[in-house]
Amino acid sequence: MNLGGSIRINKFGFLLIAIVLVVLVYFSSSGKSRNNYALSKNPDEVNLRKLLIGSIQAAQRGGLEIVEVSKNVNYKVHSKGKTKEGANDPVTDADFRSHCVMADGLHRIFPKLKVVSEEDETKQECPDTKLFDLDPTVIHENSNVPDDIVDINDVTVWIDPLDATQEYTENLYHFVTTMVCVAIKGIPTIGVIHNPFTKKTVWGWSGKAISEPLDLIKKEDDVKHPIVIVSRSHSGDVKNIAKEVFGENSNVISAGGAGYKVLQVLHNNATAYLHSTAIKKWDICAGNAILDAVGGKMTNLKNEDISYSYKDSYVNENGLIATATNSIHELYIKKVIERKLLP
Repeated sequence: MNLGGSIRINKFGFLLIAIVLVVLVYFSSSGKSRNNYALSKNPDEVNLRKLLIGSIQAAQRGGLEIVEVSKNVNYKVHSKGKTKEGANDPVTDADFRSHCVMADGLHRIFPKLKVVSEEDETKQECPDTKLFDLDPTVIHENSNVPDDIVDINDVTVWIDPLDATQEYTENLYHFVTTMVCVAIKGIPTIGVIHNPFTKKTVWGWSGKAISEPLDLIKKEDDVKHPIVIVSRSHSGDVKNIAKEVFGENSNVISAGGAGYKVLQVLHNNATAYLHSTAIKKWDICAGNAILDAVGGKMTNLKNEDISYSYKDSYVNENGLIATATNSIHELYIKKVIERKLLP
């Protein structure tokens, strides 16, 4: 027996050991990065790419709650009262559950983030909320999304846990969306609209990137016969206004949900979204951001940009008009102003 002999490892053995060590280091470091994905060295800063990912996940997770509640035929429907137009303003268990997942989920990842939700005013507690960790795979691998760092004090996130609640109670699920909007210094910058029943999500980051389906849509600039989409439950006198502004040859269609109506404009199923009365900003911020990202436009009926600062009123009082291109917006807003629809 030669106890003093040497142990020889051939080249293949060295290569195998090296590969094993590389794999161990990779998984160790990637595990740490996944666990700390949302953490920033400076708690007063936020990475907008990570906030985009969190916003997409919040919209999708809130949507799962909405679908789950819809399976229960006895889910509770309450009323917040009447709108200015006299329509019922309902709220359901689905609104509350979606709010808890979306708001609490974002706050856990970004604790100092200012989040404004439609259901904040209910002050309802959120026991046993299903939270989530950031998953970068929700952004398509072909999307070139930068790591932009901003002061967290400049950021306000607006969430609508269930847009088109009235239609939800009527089982008109194609109108239903969940929405998240990131505003920087009051400017709508990132928008996410998710339909929980079709499981389709669109998002846009103004000046940076848009979700893949929006890349494939051809914009229509030549509109001889306008299709104007308006609210079916908060319409006011908007149908008559649309005919007055765009002519008797215009086609006016009604639909539920501000998010749904913006999607119809984005997909060329409507040339304009017109709303003549007051509307809450969590209803329109996400759509505003996405339209900006694709070269579209949303303003109030005085042709003023809508501010989404945390310090501003939560209500946009002066209606809105939204189009998929700036040129169509310029044409339509000119007609609106000529008719002097607002004092």
